[in-house]
Amino acid sequence: MKLLFFDLETTGVNPGKNGIHQISGEIVIDGVSKEQFDFHVQPNPRAIIEDEALKVAGVTREQVLAYPPMRQVYSEFVAMLEKYVDKYNKKDKFFLVGYNNAAFDNQFLRGFFLQNGDQYFGSWFWSNTIDVMVLASAYLATRRPDMENFKLSTVAKTLGVDVESESLHNALYDINLTKAVFDIVTDRR
Repeated sequence: MKLLFFDLETTGVNPGKNGIHQISGEIVIDGVSKEQFDFHVQPNPRAIIEDEALKVAGVTREQVLAYPPMRQVYSEFVAMLEKYVDKYNKKDKFFLVGYNNAAFDNQFLRGFFLQNGDQYFGSWFWSNTIDVMVLASAYLATRRPDMENFKLSTVAKTLGVDVESESLHNALYDINLTKAVFDIVTDRR
């Protein structure tokens, strides 16, 4: 099974008007980690950059605008995917895996492909994704009433994972937490 764990940091919460400024993750094939990635990307020039969103990620507008151009990062990202998936083989795709990705990250990632002229998102990824938040909900159902919230950091702490609060909202760090939660709730430790 080919899994692409991923997390994004964005310039806001609306995939129709905001853009991506960080794409991070890890490629895991048949339980073996193949590659980690951490791309910083200048958002689509038409994307609205909201200061509040940048504050959450701990970056400045100047930093984000100095990142490599979207087209360059897209090319590097696809070149990485090509090492593991044959986009012309309908049976060879990644499962996208993230925390609350179905409700947020997937739409931004699909938009990133479209903004770069690639209408074949489905050639790389299965349409059904794996949302670790949903898996954790079932796993922690009996403990949920005692939890303050169901944010990634809270879930990780509840499961005994060490969390560095100052590192949260860095996409690569969040992916490491997501992967740790995934391994626990799917018993892959």
